[in-house]
Amino acid sequence: MTTSTLPSLNPRAATCFIHLRLSPPPPPPNRRHIFIHSASKKLLPIKAAAFPAAGGGALLLQDAAATAVVTGGAYALVSTFDYLTDRNIIQQKLSRKLVHILSGLLFMVSWPIYSTSTEARYIASIVPFINCLRLIIYGFSMAIDEGRLTKSLTREGKPEELLKGPFYYVLVLIVSALVFWRESPVGVISVAMMCAGDGIADIVGRRFGSLKLPYNQEKSFAGSISMFAFGFLVSVGMLYYFAAFGFIDLSWDRTIKRVALIALLATLVESLPTSSLVDDNISVPLASMITALLTFQDQ
Repeated sequence: MTTSTLPSLNPRAATCFIHLRLSPPPPPPNRRHIFIHSASKKLLPIKAAAFPAAGGGALLLQDAAATAVVTGGAYALVSTFDYLTDRNIIQQKLSRKLVHILSGLLFMVSWPIYSTSTEARYIASIVPFINCLRLIIYGFSMAIDEGRLTKSLTREGKPEELLKGPFYYVLVLIVSALVFWRESPVGVISVAMMCAGDGIADIVGRRFGSLKLPYNQEKSFAGSISMFAFGFLVSVGMLYYFAAFGFIDLSWDRTIKRVALIALLATLVESLPTSSLVDDNISVPLASMITALLTFQDQ
């Protein structure tokens, strides 16, 4: 009878060998752990490579939806004031100025609903660009506008007026979106001063502007004071709005002083007797942009 013997090992090695042979096999590794581990090592790089197209498509869809909403809102705004004017609820001049005030501000308010993609600012600019094309088409009488656009945006109802103030207005919106966008206070303040400041100056000046400026009899103290006040307040409010979304980070003590200076200089420029040479929709935002660029250099 033969007996199986262990290989020639010293007693300590033989004991370890017997223990290893008799011990139950180790439990299978945790499959969930394997999945998580392998996902962190292998699946995530694959997803990172596969999702840019899907993510880009989602961002594009978001921007397209935002543009559709803003376009519809702009059309609804103008249509509402046309309705009010047609029924003599408000005067044509007041309607035109309210459209002037609200159009640019609502366009700027919509910026946070656009995505974080680099193309977002270009897609957002489609809205004022479309209006720019409309102004060119109707301003040069290449199409019949049936008096709706001309009536809403011009002083005397002449199509060629569309190529002046209204055209400059949408150009400022396009430049502010493309060049400055929501990360810079420069574009925000420029649009706020053009829309709220210049717009309210005309409304208040017509109603309470009996006391004229000594160097410009077409402008009044009431109009200039209201332009400074409303331009300043709306500019600060819009800056706070974008800061709340995390787009800009400002030192508010210095920002208040800077915005006050910008509003003051823009008001002085608007009060000058140069309206026949340079439209306010050019001079006011241009003065605001230059001053803001100089005062916000550290932003």
